[in-house]
Amino acid sequence: MNILITGGAGFIGSHLTKFHLSKNDDVTVIDNFVTGNRMNIPPANNLKIIEADITNYNFSNLPTFDIVYDLASPASPKDFKNLSLEILKTNSIGLINLLDFFVKSNSGTFVFSSTSEIYGDPLEHPQKETYFGNVNSVGLRSCYDESKRFAEALMMAYFRKYKKDIRIARIFNTYGPFMKKNDGRVVSNLVNQAIDNQPLTIYGNGKQTRSLCYVSDMVEGLYSLAMTENISGEIINIGNPNEKTILEIADIIKKLVGSKSEIVFKEIGADDPKRRCPDITKAKKILSWEPKVALEEGLLKTINYFSKI
Repeated sequence: MNILITGGAGFIGSHLTKFHLSKNDDVTVIDNFVTGNRMNIPPANNLKIIEADITNYNFSNLPTFDIVYDLASPASPKDFKNLSLEILKTNSIGLINLLDFFVKSNSGTFVFSSTSEIYGDPLEHPQKETYFGNVNSVGLRSCYDESKRFAEALMMAYFRKYKKDIRIARIFNTYGPFMKKNDGRVVSNLVNQAIDNQPLTIYGNGKQTRSLCYVSDMVEGLYSLAMTENISGEIINIGNPNEKTILEIADIIKKLVGSKSEIVFKEIGADDPKRRCPDITKAKKILSWEPKVALEEGLLKTINYFSKI
């Protein structure tokens, strides 16, 4: 197959790229390397890397693709402050450019990486795809939350107008090797603090929850979403429903590392979700997918990765 992955040098994108390369697919990656890293994807004969920004890239010279994955947007908490305009442009102008190319090139299937952040600080728990969300449209996180909500509306407008094969993945918290060390995510923060025997930083009282999906499971979920037949227009949660408090996650990481780190509490950020857990009934039923990697197994792999860099 011929595969296009925007953001293919980022955290999840690089794992997806290597997954398709391992299947001997021809893979084209478009990445501007604002948050992605060339070192995440080793050279391969069936890999083409284009350094470009999808907000101003001319797609006209590209061929038809069997699958187009869009993972181009910066997505970590630090990016919400430092790259807010880039995030908004990527999920609007960039996505329009990509969708126009997808339609004109008569490519096969388009998988968009949306996010659990479209649910905001949810009042429904666990979060089903039918939930409309509880989002602050002008808060510090709004550049990401609202641009992804706009992107979903854009995807469905193209789906209804052009009758093309478009699918949306709502990605929940994902972790694993090749995360950026200082990206502000809970796992990378706590793992690196524990390795360095630095205080483990907990924002708020630590009773807020996250449901952590190991990256190989996420890639399998995205691939299943791309390959399952006759599901055009579907929106599906991809994540792990094993819900843990931040304090529980910190305690597990501390024990796995063998760290002597103490826990310190700091003020929680605005609009930080209090509970986050996917309802994956739809993924199980439609995709025959569910996560396989246990939390401690995935955290050990992540700890080993960060210990070596």
